[in-house]
Amino acid sequence: MGDKKQNTDVEFITALAELLRTNDLTEIEVMREFGKDDVLNVRVARQIQAVVAAPIVAPPVAVAAAAPAAIPASAPTASDDPAQLAGAVNSPMVGTAYLSAEPGADVFVKVGDTVKEGQTLLIIEAMKTMNQIPAPKSGKVTRILVDDGAPVEFGDPLIILE
Repeated sequence: MGDKKQNTDVEFITALAELLRTNDLTEIEVMREFGKDDVLNVRVARQIQAVVAAPIVAPPVAVAAAAPAAIPASAPTASDDPAQLAGAVNSPMVGTAYLSAEPGADVFVKVGDTVKEGQTLLIIEAMKTMNQIPAPKSGKVTRILVDDGAPVEFGDPLIILE
């Protein structure tokens, strides 16, 4: 009798797996309540993953001038745009940046700290999931460009490592 029940269970699980696959579902929860009336509760769900597109940057437009013009003192430089610096660590996703593991805890890194490749720099919460952002290389933290709890977009500069 045990083999028949086990075969029935395996067939049931296989049927549920096929249901997931054919209906593009991400979760199935089955609960059985034993009592005077055996009750089988089934919950199915499908989570949609958001696809984040990279921002589109328009190429610079060339302007013809009658005479050579001097570059104005206020012309943007690489230091004006932290994302263009060689040591910029940019956000790989949209979410909320946190500088520590939990409120009141010590921050992962401070300006002046030396970090090793792979060391956690901060956390970005996206869709209720905490994603650790590791240092892409070893170096010294020279700037932290986000505030704790601040929203970030894909590609936003977070930290500068030198």
